[in-house]
Amino acid sequence: MELLGLTIKELHEGFVKKQFTSVEVTKAYLEQIKKTDDTIGAYLSVTEELALKQAQAADKIMSENDDFSMLMGVPCAIKDSILVEGEKCTAASKILENYVAPYDATVIKKLKKEGAVMMGKVNTDEFTMGASTENSAFKVTKNPHDVSRVAGGSSGGSAASIAAKEAVYSLGSDTGGSIRLPASFCGVVGLNPTYGAVSRYGLNAHASSLDQIGPLGKTVEDVEIIFKAILGKDPLDATSADYEYKEEPAKLKGLKIGLPKEYFTKGMDAGVEKVIREAIQKAKDEGAIIEEIRLPNTQYAIACYYIIVPCEASSNLARYDGIRYGSSRQSAEDLLDVYLKSRGEGFGPEPKRRILIGTYALSSGYYDAYYKKAQEVRQLIRQDFVEAFKKVDLIFAPVAPFPAFKIGENTKDPLSMYLVDVYTGAVKLAGLPALSLPAGFVSPKPLAKREKVGKLPVGLQIIGNHFEENKILSVAGQMEKMLQ
Repeated sequence: MELLGLTIKELHEGFVKKQFTSVEVTKAYLEQIKKTDDTIGAYLSVTEELALKQAQAADKIMSENDDFSMLMGVPCAIKDSILVEGEKCTAASKILENYVAPYDATVIKKLKKEGAVMMGKVNTDEFTMGASTENSAFKVTKNPHDVSRVAGGSSGGSAASIAAKEAVYSLGSDTGGSIRLPASFCGVVGLNPTYGAVSRYGLNAHASSLDQIGPLGKTVEDVEIIFKAILGKDPLDATSADYEYKEEPAKLKGLKIGLPKEYFTKGMDAGVEKVIREAIQKAKDEGAIIEEIRLPNTQYAIACYYIIVPCEASSNLARYDGIRYGSSRQSAEDLLDVYLKSRGEGFGPEPKRRILIGTYALSSGYYDAYYKKAQEVRQLIRQDFVEAFKKVDLIFAPVAPFPAFKIGENTKDPLSMYLVDVYTGAVKLAGLPALSLPAGFVSPKPLAKREKVGKLPVGLQIIGNHFEENKILSVAGQMEKMLQ
């Protein structure tokens, strides 16, 4: 049996029928990592000893019980910004290169309780700051569909590990699109939950009013299983919500789906638009009511996002000073020199850029002009969605205006990289849930005459109202069957 192609549900059924063991499945994935990850670069560390130990424990439980968790014995990968006790958690930064987590993040505690098998920590942009996983201090994660292209970011390692069959599922985090973008680029399913639906305790903070842990998987059903396991109120995270997931199947027939006029504009890759339009037509053929809607403040979303995020990032990263947290350059001459050398050598270009922008925007005389103004605009963006959801049940849109781009293509121009978030950032400012569903493939134009270009995945973004993940996942599951 081809173990690497099985979903969570299929593995669970195999465990129930005693067709294979968790140790056998885990060894198959460990072997796959050894074969492929030198090329893909999804993993920063492989926790083989921990994985086999967890697999053995799972097999013991499954041999003694007929009823056990869906995630029991299933191998997964964890983004290296989420703490796993006793394992390194670098956030892909030199400043945390040797940091070993002293405790488990709440989501990790929940997965361990379910009997998950953790294969290792996967790559991310440094402190989750980026859209391509090129900002990692250690390696660039490549797209399994075309290794000359990015896997997306910041959860690039999470998405690539699934697409390369190096994990069954993964946990990532989304601040501006960091689950949905790599899911779209790598052709997997990725869910950004409602802000507060999943505890952030044990996640390296980037921008605390937007950060959200979420699942990536092979199928919508897999993502739903993981989401149900990790959601809920956590006394260790004051922003987490008392949220009970209820399965309420939403039928496409009669469902009102909004298409934001601002998301279907010039500049979108023609192939991407064609794939998205075809997916929308399939929903319409099933009886969905398609309506054009307006989100007029979308034009301000990127500018708003890239004021709020650097401000919060500069505050969050202030703790890494070489004294309290992070690697320390003790050879410095005085205290100020310790700060300057530790931060100067520990942080990469993107964290430095955001620290500088954020510190400036929060400084005396500029707070009202930048941060306060951005928060006011944020309320307008949020209100746009409030008005939209009075008219429609869900919103369909692209995840990105183009498929995965070439490694190095946008690194010299930070602004062009920031624009990758154009369809995902507003959702985060409003705190809404959204999912990336594989919708098809495009063949991009070769950049050179002799360049061979394969087909690249395109993701359909399904956006819902607050705490309506059940509606998103139900419709996504129906769409998934039609798009296969």
